[in-house]
Amino acid sequence: MKKLTFSLIVLISLHVKAQKYLTTFEKSMGSETTNYFSCINFYKKLAADFTNIKITTFGLTDAGYPLHLVLFNNKKSFDPLLWQKNKTLIILINNGIHAGEPDGIDASMLFIRDAATGKIKIPNNVVLAVIPIYNIGGSLNRNSFSRVNQDGPLAYGFRGNAQNLNLNRDFTKADTKNTRAFTEIFHYLNPDIFIDNHVSDGADYQHTVTLITTQPSKLGGTIGNYLHDVFEPTLFKDMADKNLPMTPYVNFEESNIEDGWEAFYDSPRFSTGYAALFKTIAFMPELHMLKPFKQRVLSNYELMKTIINEGSKQAAAIKQKRKESIDAVSKQQQFALNFTLDSSRFDTITFMGYAAEKKKSEVTGMNRLFYNHDKPFTKQVKFYNYYTEDKLVTKPKAYIIPQGWYNAIDLLKMNKVAMQQLQKDTLIEVEVYRIGSFKTRTTSYEKHYPHYNVQVSRSKQKIQFLKGDYIIYTGKNTDRYLVEMLEPTGADSYFAWNFFDACLEQKEGYSDYRWEDVAATYLKQHPELKQRLEDKKKSDPAFAASSSQQLNFVYKNSPYYEPEHMRYPVYRLN
Repeated sequence: MKKLTFSLIVLISLHVKAQKYLTTFEKSMGSETTNYFSCINFYKKLAADFTNIKITTFGLTDAGYPLHLVLFNNKKSFDPLLWQKNKTLIILINNGIHAGEPDGIDASMLFIRDAATGKIKIPNNVVLAVIPIYNIGGSLNRNSFSRVNQDGPLAYGFRGNAQNLNLNRDFTKADTKNTRAFTEIFHYLNPDIFIDNHVSDGADYQHTVTLITTQPSKLGGTIGNYLHDVFEPTLFKDMADKNLPMTPYVNFEESNIEDGWEAFYDSPRFSTGYAALFKTIAFMPELHMLKPFKQRVLSNYELMKTIINEGSKQAAAIKQKRKESIDAVSKQQQFALNFTLDSSRFDTITFMGYAAEKKKSEVTGMNRLFYNHDKPFTKQVKFYNYYTEDKLVTKPKAYIIPQGWYNAIDLLKMNKVAMQQLQKDTLIEVEVYRIGSFKTRTTSYEKHYPHYNVQVSRSKQKIQFLKGDYIIYTGKNTDRYLVEMLEPTGADSYFAWNFFDACLEQKEGYSDYRWEDVAATYLKQHPELKQRLEDKKKSDPAFAASSSQQLNFVYKNSPYYEPEHMRYPVYRLN
């Protein structure tokens, strides 16, 4: 009798606590999402009432509000160094990077509340770290129309942040205060698993939950193999057992499903691609936009629960494989600057879709695509998720960066790249890149005009470096990040994102009439250049017909031409 009475008291207590911490989502019967201020106040209330929750801040965002981090630990310890020492699995959950996709925001509130009140049990070997709302500026820019493809909630935030930038394209260039605060959080925690909650766009199908997983070949090392062979399959199985069959992110809108589809390529500009640079397993849940908001939030909740529970069961293996992979980076000599899809390899997955058909548009009168819900299907399809390394580069003994390029230097420091400064002016022989050809986007992309298809030449030169310039020795576990950011041919390198564009600008020149006389004297003194000029005129009719091209040829092959022009200002010490 006493035992029954005690159990009843516990149940009543849990019910009272749950009522005290009802969310906007619950109060609205699943039709509304929280706003920024209600969300933060909710977590502050939980932190005040439960000693296993802590809320803290990491810098300001572009909107002028701080980025909050909510920590949950059953052992009531909030020191990441102790977590690492005790081999605790650290899971970082990010929400609202696109504030119009709020499913994870509400699901995380429910999850942390339920963990605190005892409704669900978080394993003792797991620590949760939750960013309640990452894109605060977008969250404050509330509307009911910008996500026209999406079924609810009634109102939501906007995709762009306070600078109107897409934060999920900012992890390399870090133009925003949001990203810089996130970078601080990421390295403070050094998470084993990262979850970045989203809502999809694109095709219509039966699945509620789709998932982008960092490509195992890009994650690399033993952790990449473990992710593909062991960890990820258990997530799909567990979700299917919950009657929530999951599919990899559907990376098409109109396609012949018989051909299958390619995995989303998450380069380092994206959150999951950035996490892979540090051997963190990363997932990007994409809840299907056409499913009702309530269904999406509860499904997101279940997916996080699955990842956490399976992460707990496999914590020892994940921690060990990740450590092996991180340690291997410091010894690794060659790094890929790009990854190419291997179209000869694929996995076979179960896809539950709807027949894609055509019918007459009521708007244009022409044929339009529609998905016929009266014709659902389940098929085995090909999923191409294998990538091979491309553009391999051997890391140098060290990189040297003149101190004037502090924007790049500051980002390297922020990402925990160790460096030191020269103590005196020093002449050093280094390997020099000269930018040959490249292409540049003709329209703005996230406040930049990125370069691509970059071609370089190499040479050895003696360069005079100044006291205070930075030398960065390799042989560290940050080498992959360092190489991918500093090698100019990298797809998401600092050069690609315009950090070094000033080296593309010629600062000095000449007046033709003055250079004519100086060039004539120089050619008399250097007959070998005179011969090269004559040879080029014979082989190139357009060159032979242009006096300006000929003058420029002589100029650029003389000491009067500035050596800094097109010389990439990051040097390799081999």
